[in-house]
Amino acid sequence: MVKEDPSKLVLVEKHGTTTVITINRPQKRNCVNGPTARALYQAFLDFDADSTAAVAILTGAGGNFCAGADLAAVLNQDEANPMSAEWEDTLPGPIGPMGPSRMVLSKPVIAAISGFAVAGGLELALWCDIRIVDTTATLGVFCRLRGVPLIDGGTVRLPQVVGRGVAMDLMLTGRAMKAEEALKIQLATCYPPSYETVNDTPALDQALTLASLLAQHPQVCMRNDRLSTHMANPIREAMLKEYELGLETLTNGEFVQAITKFFEATDEKREKRKGSAKL
Repeated sequence: MVKEDPSKLVLVEKHGTTTVITINRPQKRNCVNGPTARALYQAFLDFDADSTAAVAILTGAGGNFCAGADLAAVLNQDEANPMSAEWEDTLPGPIGPMGPSRMVLSKPVIAAISGFAVAGGLELALWCDIRIVDTTATLGVFCRLRGVPLIDGGTVRLPQVVGRGVAMDLMLTGRAMKAEEALKIQLATCYPPSYETVNDTPALDQALTLASLLAQHPQVCMRNDRLSTHMANPIREAMLKEYELGLETLTNGEFVQAITKFFEATDEKREKRKGSAKL
């Protein structure tokens, strides 16, 4: 296996007052391991401290937003995602398993979603202030099928965004949801704004246009109003309980069995593809 360059796991580009932060593991559908989570966290720390940056966009390389945590990293201590129950009272907050999921920034973040935004990837999208999708987007709590818990705010933020009934449907079934449905339940939008018709313009291009608009507003007023909505919905206690229950799941024999089964099925599919290629 080719060793990854830690400096290239997350790419940061400036487009005027917009900072584009890209998860750069396309060969893994941008699944997040420990080093990637730490790089994401640092990228958002830097963005929040950058006086020349007004808006950040979170996206993924190679046609996918993020397919969740890298399950292979669970078995490798050096690549395991950060797991801590600590929660600092000072903003912007501590690192979460997926990186920035426990942060409260002073400036808006837009998720530009193409391809898969599932499991922990959906949790990252929910952490963002606005979610922009294009026609390629697929969202869902796919970790339900693997016995992996939502542990980055998904059980808290998803009901806040779409309501408890819809959230329960998505969380308990683990079903896939296309962009059209994401618009209808107002989990995501397009730009120009639409909750009915999906824009076929790439999500990143839509997000860049929206970010330019946000940067033109009086910043102190916009940022304070935004921050007020975060402070009006404190989720610390709920996320700590989510973490506690998630940790119980991760240390349960059921989780180990599910992960083992997943990798066995993956290896079996890989061998079948190799056999087909030889024919």
